[in-house]
Amino acid sequence: MQSLRDSMSQEDSAKPGHYALLAVALLAVSSAGAVLQQMEGVPPLLKASWRMYGTSIVLIPGFIYQWNRMEEGTLQIRDWLLISISAMFLALHFGSWIWSLDHTSLVHSLLFVTSHPLVVVALMPLIGATVRRGHVFGAVIGFLGASIALLEVESNSQVTLIGDAAAFLGAVTVVGYLMIGRHLRSSRRTPVFIYAFPVTLLAGLMLTIGSVSLEGTALTSATPELSALGWMDAVWLPWIAYLSLGPGLCGHTVINTALRWISPIVVSVALIFEPVIGGAIGWAITGEAYIGTWTLIGGPLMLVGAIMVTLEESKNTQNTDTHS
Repeated sequence: MQSLRDSMSQEDSAKPGHYALLAVALLAVSSAGAVLQQMEGVPPLLKASWRMYGTSIVLIPGFIYQWNRMEEGTLQIRDWLLISISAMFLALHFGSWIWSLDHTSLVHSLLFVTSHPLVVVALMPLIGATVRRGHVFGAVIGFLGASIALLEVESNSQVTLIGDAAAFLGAVTVVGYLMIGRHLRSSRRTPVFIYAFPVTLLAGLMLTIGSVSLEGTALTSATPELSALGWMDAVWLPWIAYLSLGPGLCGHTVINTALRWISPIVVSVALIFEPVIGGAIGWAITGEAYIGTWTLIGGPLMLVGAIMVTLEESKNTQNTDTHS
């Protein structure tokens, strides 16, 4: 009950400036897909590793500060094991999503990678969570929309089944990352930077290994587009700096900050509109944004389904708080 009152007072304390902050963060996050898609000539797994390294550097100051303030023995071997598993999920998420950007349209990639609320519903019975009617309705509408959107494969050469599947794999794997993060942040009280920095750095190392093994890149090369350290080259450093400071710092970090004043459900629903905003940003950058009929029908259904699931999950959490 106290948690519910806190959420209501949180909404009351939110000011127009806080919502403006959320809007800027949403724009920053939504721009990542369009920017990554423009980094032509860089293999996708290598591109994903660069993104992780850039973000890791941004997280270092916060990590050092929290590490110095943390009591000795706070993190146990089990926690480090969970951090490693979370890093694997994060690497798979970014690797598969960025790969999808090279193999399907930007809008389809964003639609399927942000469908993780629908994935959560499918996993709920496996983790012993209560599946409510709203969850089922939302999932059915969302997956129906996905099925309709996939019909675009036959009529739009930019859309491919394997590209959409890779983006959806990104949605599946990010659920594992989020669930482990939620456990460590809430149950284990792990400080945010103590969790985020090693997870991001390890994910980058895993993606580098994947890129060397599958894409034929090297740890060092005269050609930046084939080097694990190529992101330091003058050509690519501004791109990685933007992705780290824009979608990374001004995006995800600001979103986490906005949660102090804005209800998590409002933030969650806002983030579901990333495909719409990201598609608009892609059109602004390239002047091209062909969206076929099937996507216009199925895409909104996917968004509606994800919103329904998110709202139902919030209701479920509030009911739990009320009876606790």
